[in-house]
Amino acid sequence: MTNPVFFAAPSELAQLKAGDIFQLAGPEGHHARAVKRLAPGEPVDIVDGAGRRVSGEVADGGGEALPVRILAVLDEPVPSPSLVLVQALAKGGRDELAIEAATELGIDAVVPWQAERSIVRWKDAKAAKGRNKWQATVQAAAKQARRARVPQVHPLVTGAGLVEFAANADLALVLYEEATTTMASLSAGPAASPVLHAANQQGGTPPTGAGLENVPKILLIVGPEGGISNQEIGTLTAAGATPVRLGTHVLRSSTAGPAAVSVLSHLLGRWD
Repeated sequence: MTNPVFFAAPSELAQLKAGDIFQLAGPEGHHARAVKRLAPGEPVDIVDGAGRRVSGEVADGGGEALPVRILAVLDEPVPSPSLVLVQALAKGGRDELAIEAATELGIDAVVPWQAERSIVRWKDAKAAKGRNKWQATVQAAAKQARRARVPQVHPLVTGAGLVEFAANADLALVLYEEATTTMASLSAGPAASPVLHAANQQGGTPPTGAGLENVPKILLIVGPEGGISNQEIGTLTAAGATPVRLGTHVLRSSTAGPAAVSVLSHLLGRWD
């Protein structure tokens, strides 16, 4: 069984080394001691959300903080390619379900998108509140998945902002039910798929013949309950994005993104 994970600030973990005693304080320390009831000798991991993982065991000691004897310090590499999920706002909390599952499955960043057909709207102060709620959601999901990195939640984008994201991406994929290209046809090996070849011809970063693993950043765009409009798919395609579909069935906004992340993770060998 994997070790339970707790968060600490990067500055708190920066100078730690094997043999040190770290005091896990605040809400995380309280949760470890009062809720999880961790006892001396039990293993525990402390992460900073930016890739550092400190493994140790609970030491003897009282007080509010949980004393942890450090056994090892590991800096996990930044995943490559980076997987960025653009998730359209959706009603009934389906957007939050999507980013929660996608975080557990390994997404590296999240972009909230107010699409033309999004019923939910983030206006003024609601945009900041919504982003903070999404950030809390992905942090909790990262903790559940024992991740050392917490995905960043970018500010809300609308049509023009999303087009800019797509234009600057090395590879942008739009889940679109009328697409003729399937995600399973994307190549992760030396022989490039037609999608990658087309991206290369448009001036993308990877050389012709490169597979998915040589694309620095992959943008995955998921629409709202009502789907992506004809105008949106047109502008995104003009910006260099490629429409793709998962299969013959149409998935909800809450499940399409996580399903696509699963397919990409398999193609990229992240689960090997």
